[in-house]
Amino acid sequence: MTINDVGCRADESVGSAVALFHSLSDGTRLAIVRRLAGGEARVADLVGELHMAQSTISAHVACLRDCGLVQGRPEGRQVFYSLTRPELLDLLASAETLLAATGNAVALCPNYGTDTEVTA
Repeated sequence: MTINDVGCRADESVGSAVALFHSLSDGTRLAIVRRLAGGEARVADLVGELHMAQSTISAHVACLRDCGLVQGRPEGRQVFYSLTRPELLDLLASAETLLAATGNAVALCPNYGTDTEVTA
């Protein structure tokens, strides 16, 4: 195996990782994933719990579904959504651990940090 072989494979896996993290980078999508980590829900449930418009929730659920992170289970005229992969819960837990370890560093990042002050 040459360095170019490794670089090519890294580029491919990085592209997939970028797509995964981009799908989770929106606050609404992340809130939906966190909610679905607790069990399946309908769009109507998510609308009530997240206090957002139905069209907004539906668009974000569709994005997560298209990315293969969420699946729908039709029951009559309703669709119950759930996470497709238990590994997503591991990723979220790892992210929480990393955030706890870095403290305010991520929140204060000049490129991606939040505009609000974060307290430790």
